[in-house]
Amino acid sequence: MAKRYLTSNQGTPVTDDQNSLTVGERGPILLEDIVLLEKITHFNRERIPERVLHAKGAGAFGFFVPYQSMASLTKAKFLQDPEKKTPVFVRFSIAGSSLGGADTVRDIRGFAVKFYTEEGNYDLIGNHLPVFPIRDPMRFTDLIHALKPNPVNNIRGGPTEASRFWDFMSLRPESMNFLTYLFSDNGIIKSYRTIQGYGVNTYSWVNLCGEEVYVKYHWEPCAGVEYIDSKTAAQLAGTDPDVASRDLFDTIAAGHTVEFEMRVQIMNVEAECEQTFDPLDPTKIWPENLFPLMPVGRMVLNKNPENFFVEVEQSAFSPAAIVPGIAFSNDRILQGRTFPYGDTQRYRIGVNYLQLPTNMPRSPVDNMMQDGDMQTMYNQGIVNYLPNTLAGGMPMEAPQQGKPAENFASGNIARHELTGDDYYQARSRYRTMSAAERKRLVSNIVENLSQAYEPIQRRAVEQFLRVDNEFGSRIAQGINLII
Repeated sequence: MAKRYLTSNQGTPVTDDQNSLTVGERGPILLEDIVLLEKITHFNRERIPERVLHAKGAGAFGFFVPYQSMASLTKAKFLQDPEKKTPVFVRFSIAGSSLGGADTVRDIRGFAVKFYTEEGNYDLIGNHLPVFPIRDPMRFTDLIHALKPNPVNNIRGGPTEASRFWDFMSLRPESMNFLTYLFSDNGIIKSYRTIQGYGVNTYSWVNLCGEEVYVKYHWEPCAGVEYIDSKTAAQLAGTDPDVASRDLFDTIAAGHTVEFEMRVQIMNVEAECEQTFDPLDPTKIWPENLFPLMPVGRMVLNKNPENFFVEVEQSAFSPAAIVPGIAFSNDRILQGRTFPYGDTQRYRIGVNYLQLPTNMPRSPVDNMMQDGDMQTMYNQGIVNYLPNTLAGGMPMEAPQQGKPAENFASGNIARHELTGDDYYQARSRYRTMSAAERKRLVSNIVENLSQAYEPIQRRAVEQFLRVDNEFGSRIAQGINLII
């Protein structure tokens, strides 16, 4: 093996990396010790700001292959050829936890997929639960504040945290459907290999003819779905808090693959107003008996990151990263996510975060963006503007692929609150559960709600009574609340 000699970050030889430069054997350290200064100052800057949400996560690389061409529904090129593999990077995460949190807490799991397509990156960002607790992005920051530790002592657990959570949720009736998922078996996991994934939001697919349909994404684990109970979760939190991250890494390191099948639900845009629910409301699911799941393709994860910080911690996703053939619906939460995701990455990592290897598109990038922190992909020549003649008008605007979808909107500009039946789907879900599933759901809610202050308990029970009288009554009995 060839010898390698230690250097500074500037590339100069370092002859002693273990002893500081001092005045005599026992004298003070000198400020001119550039080896020490570089080593310490770089260490001080090893961390970038923690994600406000989904701080702790694990990732893997792989590929996606469609089963057949989806040309009748979308012109997106990565969904056309069953012989073509599209590289992907997937980050699984925990929504409310900090970097040091346990993998087994009851929480939303993020399921974010970056497709490195020939038309640029497509980021499909979802969760392991199919619905969201709110339907308007104006409430998003309040939701996250309520999920985080209280701002006085920053301590998790106990009556304060439970009261803050249930205070917010009991004041937002649209969260009832979400709560039936969070506190059911789905709420706690042991492995990222055996969780489902959902796009949650409603997107649009557009084909070459300009025909548009609504689409909901689903990921089904090929290894089957598995969850764990709260007792097992608490034990693992103390003995192996990184169990899901470790399981994902070790499985791939052992030469096995982790696979998921992409399935979609399709709805004609014209059918939106014919439904008994709002299809663009992320607090609702689309009933599978009305909109059956269509298998689209398979995603195979087969490569671990070589460096966690470089490839996972610095990974960045944004719902604004779409490709031709995929568009935004008027789903308010989706509309509200398109700007802040990219904005938070520019704050967290820097304006040129897309030049980092894990985020960099595999397709050519050619525009007149310039400068900014850590710029490396600068434009050649004197021309940095459009239009121009000095560079032959390059880069020229890309040709339109097919006919664009026709969208028209009109109405009074005002702050409109979306309304609807906030209890129907939660009621249907509860009533179709088995007796054992109902028992576990009630037990999990009681375990958490019993820690909250009594007035908030009472308000939460009132909401569950509106979902189903038996449901609410069993929760009230469990927390010894007279109603």
